[in-house]
Amino acid sequence: MSVAAVFFDVGETLVDESRLWRLWADWLGVPRDAFLDALYAVIARGEHHRRVFDVVRPDLAPFDVDAARRVRAAAGWPEDRFTADDVYPDAVPSLRALAERGYVVGIAGNQPAWTEAMLRGLDARIDVVASSERWGVEKPSPAFFAHLAGSVALPPSAIVYVGDRLDNDVLPALDAGMAGILLRRGPWGTAHALHPDAARATAIIDGLAELPNLVGRL
Repeated sequence: MSVAAVFFDVGETLVDESRLWRLWADWLGVPRDAFLDALYAVIARGEHHRRVFDVVRPDLAPFDVDAARRVRAAAGWPEDRFTADDVYPDAVPSLRALAERGYVVGIAGNQPAWTEAMLRGLDARIDVVASSERWGVEKPSPAFFAHLAGSVALPPSAIVYVGDRLDNDVLPALDAGMAGILLRRGPWGTAHALHPDAARATAIIDGLAELPNLVGRL
């Protein structure tokens, strides 16, 4: 079956999260470059990304992120929430181009429910915006991808899922019967593109500008 819908992950696919990581580095008193280098190393080793806090500040380990957020808020620091200003420059043009070509366009990722309002506000036609919190299921669960297909009443074979991670995005999408496209950017995309399982991806791209023509060839 030809492609009828294209769904996007959020973090490091549509949204650049580096500003939020830099804020954490500043809060912890760690040089920004050292923090980001440690983050890339943690992800390359296959560890959970929150492990970076214990790496850069072993004196605070085990680091309680939720408690730190409360302390940051009390101190008047910005929340670690992304905004429309953090959206990658190629994201909205890609969303628009896909909509103009007649595809159903969706956004669904492991995100809190508050992200949905911001994403719906992007200047593009987006047919479905969903979060794992609202759906009550997270990637890489097969139930997430079943819910995704159900949200557009399409068979998985008609859906493309685009994300920056093999483990959460590409491989479970493929296992669900969808096409899975790996976006090689950010800490996960850069590391995961080097993994042997990257060969399973339907395609690997370096930016979303490549996506509309690629989808048209699938």
